[in-house]
Amino acid sequence: QVQLVESGGGLVQPGGSLRLSCAPSRSLSGIYSMGWYRQAPGNERELVAKKIGASVPNYGDSVKGRFTISRDSATNTVYLQMNNLKPEDTAVYYCNAVTIGRSGNFDYWGQGTQVTVSS
Repeated sequence: QVQLVESGGGLVQPGGSLRLSCAPSRSLSGIYSMGWYRQAPGNERELVAKKIGASVPNYGDSVKGRFTISRDSATNTVYLQMNNLKPEDTAVYYCNAVTIGRSGNFDYWGQGTQVTVSS
């Protein structure tokens, strides 16, 4: 069973930066998209950023201009550079990968990494 392994979360002051990383535990073929979602206490999980193939990434409205998603196709590692962080960015961040293939479409999730923005 392939797992998505995340790293890079932590505590940061408002205005600071963090970089999240996510990579599959072993080779993952047929990747359609990779991205990041987040969930704050009492809220639903929401899209942060998603990259479908080589197309222009999609971003949630609240992070546009501050967050940047990128992907290393050779290792299928996806990164989320988060700048100018705000307290409302505090949440558990989850990595996601969607694969398509003859055996069907599959949705993979990481275990989540906590990001806390606080002074």
